[in-house]
Amino acid sequence: MNCDEAAPAILIIDDQAGIRRMLEILFQKEGFRVATAAGGTELKALLDGFRPDVIITDVRMEPVSGIEVLRLVRTMRPATPVILMTAFGTIATAVEAMKLGAVDFITKPFKNEDLLLKVERLSEDRTVASPAQAKPARSSAVQSPVARSPAMKSVIDQARKVAGSNLTVLITGETGTGKSMIASDIHRHSQYAAGPFITVNAAALPEPLLESELFGHEKGAFTGASSSHAGLFEAAEGGTLFLDEIGTLPAVLQSKLLGVLQDRQVRRVGGNRIITVNVRIVAATNLDLEQAVERGEFRQDLYYRLNVARIRMPALREHREDLPFILKTMLAEFAAGKSHPYAVSPEALGLLQSYPFPGNVRELRNVVEWAVTVAEGAILRAEDLPDVVRRHTESPAAEPGATGGSMADMERDQIVRTIQRLGGNLAEVARTLGIGRTTLWRKMREYGIRK
Repeated sequence: MNCDEAAPAILIIDDQAGIRRMLEILFQKEGFRVATAAGGTELKALLDGFRPDVIITDVRMEPVSGIEVLRLVRTMRPATPVILMTAFGTIATAVEAMKLGAVDFITKPFKNEDLLLKVERLSEDRTVASPAQAKPARSSAVQSPVARSPAMKSVIDQARKVAGSNLTVLITGETGTGKSMIASDIHRHSQYAAGPFITVNAAALPEPLLESELFGHEKGAFTGASSSHAGLFEAAEGGTLFLDEIGTLPAVLQSKLLGVLQDRQVRRVGGNRIITVNVRIVAATNLDLEQAVERGEFRQDLYYRLNVARIRMPALREHREDLPFILKTMLAEFAAGKSHPYAVSPEALGLLQSYPFPGNVRELRNVVEWAVTVAEGAILRAEDLPDVVRRHTESPAAEPGATGGSMADMERDQIVRTIQRLGGNLAEVARTLGIGRTTLWRKMREYGIRK
């Protein structure tokens, strides 16, 4: 195990020493703290002294299988995400694993970058801006949009207008801007509000399982399919199905989704029966789908079907006047059950308003959660904020008037300076900036920054 206590922690369980060592080296190079175990029998003792952010376990192990490991983790560490890996993967095993609480499933042999991306997404969701201490349980996200600025008022106005229609909606914007919140708001103000609101993250499930979950499967459709299973399109009947990260949808499922959007009909995996569905579709992406179409990565006809009504979520830096009101809402939520409400000092508010928040509202939430955790009283002071927020104003180059450029220019400069200062250690750069590695990689591509 490496010793950087601020780094995200990962636990690897595999009875093959070569696999354990390969993954240990892989994740240590990426800045993770790593612990390994030769089998599930070591798990209980390990978890008594090690708190992993993510657990990766092989399925085929003796005498304790990966499924049994998953059951034990759900008992001892119910909030810890588990990824199962196996060379004997079947949809049936994946379905069983997901029902038991696994967040993902990867089949050997796999590409290292694929596994890294899965882990990065999970650890990004569990990382606060300054994670040197354990954080409290994560509170639920703000459910209602806050709109004082013209930019957000325009978004709410568009959302309420399309809510009353049957149009398919595509919500775009950077990671952490609140796309799922707007999708939920559209549902609540639509004729489908009495029905269910079901969310599926297209990037979070392996392709075979995602197909089964979306469209369902019939008994005998694959090994282990001992009964028929209704998909999410059927489950969302009379309501809204929110397809998050739609830009990552595999090509074969893009074709099937196009058929559903055209005909409002689904056919389960392994079945011939056509099932008509009455479902409102709302999709979201942080990717540029036009460029994905040009690269041949996303179907043009599906893009046109999704892009009927389009809502762009602005980055937090584009509606800074909303920040005090968003803060007030978050602080009220964190104060629930406490003996006193929280407030922000003028100095702390000034720092927050000058910080670019590359992770948007999600990053702001992490910053507030951290400040509430370390604050000694009801007033959040400047010294309670993470270092990345305080340091931003210490460099003259970070001041708006010093660069004369846009907020995007300032954000790019901040990322470049941090990479240079930390010698290209991207894991440390992400932690210093208070964002996840996935967000950092995306912003480096967006701004043309090369390590």
